[in-house]
Amino acid sequence: MDMKRDYYEDIELFKSGTILFWSIVLLVALFVAPVFLSNYHLYLFNLIMVHVIVAVGLNILVGSTGQIALGHAGFFAIGAYGTVLLMTKLAIPFFPALIITAFIASFFGFILGLPALRLEGPYLAIATLAFGLAIMHVIGHMELFGGRQGLMAPTLDIGIPQLGLSWELWTEKSKYYLILIIAILMVLFAVNILKTRVGRAFVAIRDSDIAAEVIGVNLTIYKTLAFAVSAFYAGVAGGLFAFVLGFFDPFTFNLIISIIFLVMVVVGGLGSVMGSITGAALITYLWYDVFKNVDEVPVVGDILLAFSRKFLTASGIDNFNFVALGLVMIGIIIFEPLGIFGAWIRVKKYWKTWPF
Repeated sequence: MDMKRDYYEDIELFKSGTILFWSIVLLVALFVAPVFLSNYHLYLFNLIMVHVIVAVGLNILVGSTGQIALGHAGFFAIGAYGTVLLMTKLAIPFFPALIITAFIASFFGFILGLPALRLEGPYLAIATLAFGLAIMHVIGHMELFGGRQGLMAPTLDIGIPQLGLSWELWTEKSKYYLILIIAILMVLFAVNILKTRVGRAFVAIRDSDIAAEVIGVNLTIYKTLAFAVSAFYAGVAGGLFAFVLGFFDPFTFNLIISIIFLVMVVVGGLGSVMGSITGAALITYLWYDVFKNVDEVPVVGDILLAFSRKFLTASGIDNFNFVALGLVMIGIIIFEPLGIFGAWIRVKKYWKTWPF
């Protein structure tokens, strides 16, 4: 039996030497990986890490606080457009631009969190959905944001060019290390915030907001704070996403991407930081690689292509990723409601009690 003997066990980062060891192994593997990966796979890993940041932040809101959100594409867009515009229009260096934009997204998250004080369930989901769609259309109709033609991200310079201190990142490998370090810091921050009084208040609201209010949790503060923190994560991820793509337009941040973010959290496991990481990695890999090139999969690709040509159109197979993603979501909900993290708990319990 795992018995806690000290209050500090509740806030320690690594609960055992085994977790510490495998965490170090994982970090070493991530830092060594670019040596063995092609540019395409580095690009895919960059997308995965960007989505990990979004999923971890969204899980704080959805999984830990119990607030449904379908508008994170709006915060994601604010992060991307804000970072690029601050760097190009106001000549602000990358890191200050990224942080300022993240706080701008956080402010919008706070504003969006106000309806959460009175709305719940599908009503809150619709409100957040409307925000995401509104941001996409506002950006698309303003010349400042490039209109429907979008924006081109400048060269990623993490130095201070205004003072003659320039450090440009041209390759996918250099961008990989930058995004990896930021992703690690954001994950550690999420792990720690959930162990604090704020994190416990979030969980109390998720379990029962009435009971939480009775014991002294200020619902106004903590519900809006959950939205603000989650939006901050999306803003940081959006700023990094702009430089991963290089070019983007308003339609890059559509309704589908908000749904995909939520799918990442649900598939990974609600309320689990590690679940968010695995969910984001799996869904990004499936969405941007496996499902996108499904016609190249041996046997299966030929069958789907023949089916599409006979009953639909030859180009209809491009929409198979939507169908496949939906099937993955349905399968997770039916067979493992706790997601990948729940499956891991089952496996761990099995081996702990084997052969009994």
